[in-house]
Amino acid sequence: MAEGLARAMAPKGTDIFSAGSAPTRVRPQAIEACGEIGISIDDQTSKAIDEVPINEMDLVITLCADEVCPIVPSTVRHLHWPLPDPAGAGDSPDEELNAFRSVRNELKERIGNLFADWN
Repeated sequence: MAEGLARAMAPKGTDIFSAGSAPTRVRPQAIEACGEIGISIDDQTSKAIDEVPINEMDLVITLCADEVCPIVPSTVRHLHWPLPDPAGAGDSPDEELNAFRSVRNELKERIGNLFADWN
């Protein structure tokens, strides 16, 4: 979700990458939650950290809360936004989708604030 939101909200010409410490697949709930606000992430794929050019980035944002965070090179600006993993949250499919919506909303606000201050 973070990649799709950032791509939709980033200033023109900004390159956006996303990777996880244990990538699997783009969850259907993430696709649905982003689709609800007009952002398609259907064509995204889950990637491992070694599949993105982390050493060439201006900024890395880690979202890990309880899971393992990647090691970010000290030469790269780093922000940490510990957000809960919505996968498997709640006792029903509706509760899990609501968890994805909650994380989506938090990401949208934080990314919007980040790009509002972008130089």
